[in-house]
Amino acid sequence: MKVDVITLDGGKAGSVELSESIFGCEPRQDLIQRVVLWQLAKRQAGTHKTKGRAEIWRTGKKLYKQKGTGGARHGSARVPQFRGGGRAMGPVVRSHAHDLPKKVRVLALRHALSAKFRDGSIRVLDKAAVAVPKTKGLLAQFAKLGISNALFIDGGEVDMNFALASRNIPNVDVLPVQGINVYDLLRRDTVLLTKAAVEALEAQFK
Repeated sequence: MKVDVITLDGGKAGSVELSESIFGCEPRQDLIQRVVLWQLAKRQAGTHKTKGRAEIWRTGKKLYKQKGTGGARHGSARVPQFRGGGRAMGPVVRSHAHDLPKKVRVLALRHALSAKFRDGSIRVLDKAAVAVPKTKGLLAQFAKLGISNALFIDGGEVDMNFALASRNIPNVDVLPVQGINVYDLLRRDTVLLTKAAVEALEAQFK
């Protein structure tokens, strides 16, 4: 699959051949959904916590006698029925992460890239680099390309000037190829891969 290579100034810089095995799969939504749920669950903090009855500091003395009062039978003021008592079955500190086979994660990444390519949302850049880290200049280049919501995937290292210039632009993310993931691919309208990123992906998925 041959794709034109563009520059940040909107010009053309030749073409590149994309691998059918990475960008030409028939997208499976079930695989993509599994990985997105796995990513979102893994990044949850899980620090929510409420006190149970064993953690409430209150007297353990019986409130009143068992019979003859006409009221319900109670033995402790720490129970959830009373104001200030412990919460029944409340949240506890835990990890929300669950296991997902590596083969499923790798396959879902292929399918996410294929889904983006099928939608016409993948473009190949000559390189994602600027001479000076100026956000205004980069915004002008994005306007020429018609980019407002995009994910840039560079090679092994991201150009520092480009990263600094783009970090204040909303809805624009920049990642090295090692950080490519299904969730970030799906949350941006356009995915721009540098030639270095395409070569790294093809080497990774051999």
